[in-house]
Amino acid sequence: MLPERFLKKMKLLLQDEADEFFAVYKEEKTNGLRANPLKISPDSWAKTAPFSLTPVPFCPTGFYYEPDEQPGKHPHHAAGLYYIQEPSAMAVAEALGPAPGEAVLDLCAAPGGKTTQLGAMMENKGLLVANEIHPKRVKALAENVERLGLTNIVVVNETPEALAERFPGFFDKILVDAPCSGEGMFRKEKEAASFWSQAYVEECAARQRRILQSAYAMLKEGGILVYSTCTFSPEENEQTIEWLLETYDDLRMVPIEKTGGMESGRPEWTKTNRAELEHAARLWPHRVKGEGHFIAKLQKQRPTSLWNGRWAKANAPKAAVRLYRQFEQEALRTERDGTFVSFGAHLTMLPERCPDLSGLKTVRAGLHLGEVKKARFEPNHSLALALRTEEARYVLDLASTSGEIVRYWRGETLSTDGDRGWLLVAVDGYPFAWGKEVKGTVKNFYPKGLRLL
Repeated sequence: MLPERFLKKMKLLLQDEADEFFAVYKEEKTNGLRANPLKISPDSWAKTAPFSLTPVPFCPTGFYYEPDEQPGKHPHHAAGLYYIQEPSAMAVAEALGPAPGEAVLDLCAAPGGKTTQLGAMMENKGLLVANEIHPKRVKALAENVERLGLTNIVVVNETPEALAERFPGFFDKILVDAPCSGEGMFRKEKEAASFWSQAYVEECAARQRRILQSAYAMLKEGGILVYSTCTFSPEENEQTIEWLLETYDDLRMVPIEKTGGMESGRPEWTKTNRAELEHAARLWPHRVKGEGHFIAKLQKQRPTSLWNGRWAKANAPKAAVRLYRQFEQEALRTERDGTFVSFGAHLTMLPERCPDLSGLKTVRAGLHLGEVKKARFEPNHSLALALRTEEARYVLDLASTSGEIVRYWRGETLSTDGDRGWLLVAVDGYPFAWGKEVKGTVKNFYPKGLRLL
C-alpha cells in the first residue's frame, strides 16, 4: 500500500502521466545483474551464462534476468563473476565514469553495488575509498569488494565530516549516493513505504546537504561530483542540487547522456526554476525498465590547495614478507609488487598512492594477502578471488554442474590422488577458494561465514 500523502503528492507533480506512473506498481519489479569485467567480458558472459539475459541499455556490463531465476544461488556468484543489482542503480557509476589511476571516493558506499562497479571501471588501478558510516552495513560492503576481486579499494567506517577534515581537495571524483526517503524503491521493497512521511523527506534533504558539504571540501579543482538518490521527491533531488549550486557558485552542472528511456531533471520543481537542472537525469519506472533514480553531475571550478597529508609507508615485518614470498614461489606463477602493511598477523598490500590510514576506522585496505601462523603463511580468501586461474601453480577445476563444487562450498573435504600443497580451487575455470592437498585429501579453506547452508 502506497502512503496516501505520497499518492497526492505524485499526482500533483506528474499530473497527466500520474496514471501511467501508478500503473507500474501493479507490475513485477525488474531484476538485474552486472557482469564483472575483471573476471569475464560481458559479451562472453552473455553467451555462456546459465540464465537468460538481455542487455541494460544504459550500462554496458548490465543485464536483466527473468524473475524465476536465482543467480544468487549459483557458484559463479560466489566466484564474483557478477553482482546482483537493481538495473536503474547501474546508471550512477556510468555517470561518474572513473578512469584507471584516479583517486575516487564513494562516500555512502554500502552494500557495494556502485563501489564494485567503479572499481571494475578503474581496472583495479588507482585508489577508490569506499566509506560507510554504519558498522553493520560496512561488513557487507567489505565482503562484496572481496568477492569481486577488487584490490584498489580502501573500505572505511567514518563520518563524512571526519573524512573531509582528513582529505581536503584530495579526490578526482566523488560519488554521493545519498541516504534518502527511498520512494523509488517502493515497488521493490514494500517496507520502505511504511517509513515514508513528508517529515522524513525533509529530514533526508537536510542530511543530504550536510553530506554534500563534506564531499565538496574533498574535491580537487576540476574534480567531478555525482549525486544520486533512489527517490522521486524534488526536495531531495532538484532542490538539493539547487541549494548546492547556490551555496558553491563555482560548481557547474555537467550534462548526463540520456539513454534507454532516461529523462531530464525538472527545473520547474526548483524554487528558482534553474534551467541547468535539466542536465540531471531521472529514471522513472514507467519510462525505463527499472526502479526510480535521480542523478546529477557537477564539476568544481575553484582552485584548491594541494593536499599535504602523509602517504602510507610499508610497515610489514621482513619475516612476514619473506614467508609470503615463499608461499608465492610454491603456489603462484606471479609476483606482486606494492606496499606491504600488516594489521597484527595479517599481511595486506595497499592500492597505489594510498594515503596514510592511521587514525581512520579501516575495515579493509587494498588486498588482504593472508596471515602468518606459527612461522608459516596462510593465504586469505581475498587473494584467491583476486587471481586469474593461470596465475596459480596448481588448480583443481570443478564444474558448476558437479556435486563436488556444492560439497566444497559447504565446507567439505575432497579426495584426489595428489600431494601438491596449496592449490586454487576453481569453478568452470574461475577462482573460487583455496584448498590444501595433502596425501590425496583437499583440506577445505572456504571461509566458514560464506559457506552454503
